[in-house]
Amino acid sequence: MSIDHIHLASLDLNLLVALDALLTERSVTRAAARVGIGQSAMSHALGRLRTVFRDEILTRAPEGMRPTPRSLALVQPVRAALAQIEAIVAPPQAFDPATADVTFTLGIPDSTEVLLMPQLVAHLQAVAPGVKLLLHTVDRLRILDDLDTGRVDLGIGVFEQGQTHHKRRVLYRENYLCVFNADLVGVTPPISLEDYVRLPHLLTSLVETSHGVVDDALAKIGRTRVIAMTSPRFTVMPFVLQQAPVIATMLSQLARFFGESMGLTVSPAPIALPDMAISMIWHASNDEVPAQRWLRETIMRLQREDRRPLPGADVTL
Repeated sequence: MSIDHIHLASLDLNLLVALDALLTERSVTRAAARVGIGQSAMSHALGRLRTVFRDEILTRAPEGMRPTPRSLALVQPVRAALAQIEAIVAPPQAFDPATADVTFTLGIPDSTEVLLMPQLVAHLQAVAPGVKLLLHTVDRLRILDDLDTGRVDLGIGVFEQGQTHHKRRVLYRENYLCVFNADLVGVTPPISLEDYVRLPHLLTSLVETSHGVVDDALAKIGRTRVIAMTSPRFTVMPFVLQQAPVIATMLSQLARFFGESMGLTVSPAPIALPDMAISMIWHASNDEVPAQRWLRETIMRLQREDRRPLPGADVTL
């Protein structure tokens, strides 16, 4: 339904407040007291209402003021409209996680799901069983549009961009480790630079490129590597590493998790790689929304209590 903005702008919406009071009290004096204005001001509002609606609205009767059939038909629509306006401008209600029934949409990579979701979902089931999570694969090139359109409530990952209406909070800073099957590649940690560039690499990328931060670091020292496979899914990497003589470079917490859970070997990278800031990003309009703030604070608290940073997001390695 389209809105006639020009016509609507010519109306004084305060007249709807006066109309509701008049139809409720059926008295100019009592309606004025209900709204908190003088009797003459309410009489003036009644006159304007009669002009707008081309109806008497209230007529004199032995028992006082009597609403016209036209005004009686307006009672429920006007009250519903005022209730909606009040809901729009009212401050957000306090958030009670124990009784809340709400769905949060998160833009996160599968690597974050691996470590964050078990802990977060367990926490939600214990303290906020009505809170549900809808997860989307994060795309750092599209995340701002997703936040602006409301497709995503919160993004978690490596986000260097943003506008004035976006908020960002660093969760932690992360470095890198190499992961491989020592029996298959015949290497024990710490891996040497010669072995590092000799072995085929797995590359994780959500932006459909076969060039990452490792390639930038190698280029600075005049070296290159061979990419055996590029995938947008971090969680496929350990299964490939288990069975193939290849190596992967990934953020350290994820590397340690895969190493411990799947019997893989981890090693410091033999080249200097920049630390990455893992952040939450959200639209500024959600900054003071109690439910949204509660979710962000919960993620921060769980991350601190666990003493294990969340894994990286869409970092091309």
